[in-house]
Amino acid sequence: MNAIRAEWVKLRSLRSTWYTLGTLLVLGLGITTLTMSSMHRQYFEASPADRAAWDPTGQSLKTYIVAQLVVGVLGILIVTSEFATGLIQTTLAANPRRSRLLAAKSLVATVVAAAAGQLLMFAAFLLGQAVLAAQDVPSASLGDPGVFSAVIGGGLYLSAIALLALGLGAIMRATAGALATLVGIVFLVPALSGLFPSWLHGVLACWPTLGAAAIFNTIPDPAYPHPWLNLGGLWLGVLAVLAAAFFVFRKRDV
Repeated sequence: MNAIRAEWVKLRSLRSTWYTLGTLLVLGLGITTLTMSSMHRQYFEASPADRAAWDPTGQSLKTYIVAQLVVGVLGILIVTSEFATGLIQTTLAANPRRSRLLAAKSLVATVVAAAAGQLLMFAAFLLGQAVLAAQDVPSASLGDPGVFSAVIGGGLYLSAIALLALGLGAIMRATAGALATLVGIVFLVPALSGLFPSWLHGVLACWPTLGAAAIFNTIPDPAYPHPWLNLGGLWLGVLAVLAAAFFVFRKRDV
């Protein structure tokens, strides 16, 4: 508990933490407003089949595409900022048990990202549905089938991305390298997924912005019909990266 308390004090005392969280909310809700404001034309120009597959919940939660990068930066900086300044040596002198130290950082990062991500998901949903209703476009409410689970799943998705970013930061010890790797994972690999051999398609079912991102939709995606299993697969992959981070953090010198 002392290690967790220390990491929380360090995190909340940095202005960059609050700047990052503020950016998450402002940017996320700004993107939601911009994208949802054009839904009137998109819906009424759509074909009958597209209207039948209209998912107002999924439309309003698409802000996750940018939000995952912001929470990723937060997760990376929790680790790499201390390596960059050399303060990691002071931290290890105060808390020489490296596994306990990284576990405390991981727990704090997950809780903060989950709280901020959940707040963003609920706010983006409510804002997006209000914009749709103002345009006379079919909207949804939290009580509709699948809506609440999609919003909750969105917060879990973002917290998984933050934990993944923290693991990458611990492995690479450099902000630029960890962020470049995270961008490759969430954007480059999905963009090139069509080039992968068929035996790798099972991995894509739990990949960020692919199978795991199906959790944001209330209308099932035929390619990923089990969104909660896909999200669980993402968490397993994140835990594997975190296990590697624990291993290298304990074995190598600072």
